[in-house]
Amino acid sequence: MRTNKKKLEGVVISNKMDKTVVVKVEYLKKHPIYKKVVKTYKKYYAHDENNECEEGDRVLILESRPLSKLKRWVVIKILEKAKKI
Repeated sequence: MRTNKKKLEGVVISNKMDKTVVVKVEYLKKHPIYKKVVKTYKKYYAHDENNECEEGDRVLILESRPLSKLKRWVVIKILEKAKKI
């Protein structure tokens, strides 16, 4: 039986490794005591086969089998390229 794999959308914050990018995914979370909505984030290591991603790109990542010690995600596609200055 197949399970549905998670898909997340985030921004590439580092592409210095070979075939690996670090993606920052932001969440809105309510504080348990004060009830204020707080923006939090989590970093994911994702596999980028062709080294296409640049810092600032908005990407879609898909959960996968463990590819290394930290990599458990694969970049499916680049949704929006970073603006060059």
